[in-house]
Amino acid sequence: MGVLDSVMIGRTGATPLAAAAFAGSIFGFFLLAGIGLLLPVAILVSRSHGAARDSDCASWLTHGSTVAFAAGSLGAATMAALSTRLDLFGQPAEVVAIVRPFFLLIAASILPALLFQVLRQYAESLGMPLVPMAIMFSCVTLNAVLNWILIYGHFGAPALGLTGAGIGTLVARTTALASLAIVLHRRLRSAPAWPWSHAHASGPPKLHRAGFSELLRLGIPSAGQLLFELCAFTAATIMMGWIGTRALAAHQIALSCGSLTFMCPLGLATAASMRIGKALGQGNHALLRPIGMGAFGLAWIVMGGFALVFALFGTQIARGFIDDPAVVTLAAHLLIVAAVFQLFDGTQVVGTGSLRGLSDVRIPTLITGFSYCVIAIPVSYLLGVRGIGPLGVWGGLAAGLACAAVLLFRRFSRLTA
Repeated sequence: MGVLDSVMIGRTGATPLAAAAFAGSIFGFFLLAGIGLLLPVAILVSRSHGAARDSDCASWLTHGSTVAFAAGSLGAATMAALSTRLDLFGQPAEVVAIVRPFFLLIAASILPALLFQVLRQYAESLGMPLVPMAIMFSCVTLNAVLNWILIYGHFGAPALGLTGAGIGTLVARTTALASLAIVLHRRLRSAPAWPWSHAHASGPPKLHRAGFSELLRLGIPSAGQLLFELCAFTAATIMMGWIGTRALAAHQIALSCGSLTFMCPLGLATAASMRIGKALGQGNHALLRPIGMGAFGLAWIVMGGFALVFALFGTQIARGFIDDPAVVTLAAHLLIVAAVFQLFDGTQVVGTGSLRGLSDVRIPTLITGFSYCVIAIPVSYLLGVRGIGPLGVWGGLAAGLACAAVLLFRRFSRLTA
């Protein structure tokens, strides 16, 4: 959805695209914080499923849904409060002037997005990954259609531009949540693993402190890992805004492409964490290393292919977003840097996912904090804002990703030796 928004908003000009980049970077902070808190749901449901404890699967879903509701509500409220002081971020005046309606709309979409994440992880942990995937594909298509109507003003609708993209995203995310909830309820209404099943005569499993404690024990460090990386990319976005509107627009193009390719190793990391969790639940420790190393190998193959695409076809990719020649040229150069760190990005996310499956979260959190806050952000500032400009900002990101990749891979190798 983010890539679609960027492509379709980019056709309206560099300023709306820069505004989408700015709003998206702040939205991503709150979204990923919530997703990090919810990542243990997949591991704990997988582990319970592997041990054939269906009632525990239902309990983890109810606890995860409660955490998602709380995190989504808090995130949306905080973004609403921030929307009145967006000028404090030092972005170009023309960007701040148009961004608030879009900012509020995507803020409202945090709650349905997080609740969908809980249900998605639950379905995947029970061996039903195609259900949420099909729903998301349909809702991405819905988002594209709504964008086309509302951004450009087709079928008699007003041309709302950036605001239209926000409406499309909110409607699509809400539809995805409702659709997945309905499908899962119909499929599992008689299964003990479903909290609202007929098998639970006394109603859904009760909430208890121990359940929340276990979720947060794993979830808070997991959220920290995601937020440290996001802090680096958010800082890079703000630095690009300091450099100029065209730099921010080019950054959004390259970041959209990098975020899209990142989904592949992220999916592998999620699968590895769930398979490792299930193997632990079954007591099959001999599978842990092969599962993790298989995920690393697949990530290297996939990300190596994307690196070649970015390096060879960066200009053509950038032209698909915007017609501004200066933005296209800069975005193509940034995509070359993105090509360099594709393997590092794939390695670090698979590393964190595999270690999370082992319930190893504290040391990886320290590794990511050091890599992104001590290396990536300072290097981006020195090389970019104080040095060679946008390419320097992305060079700092590459340095942080490389450090995280090496250290996380070494830790998984040592723990599973």
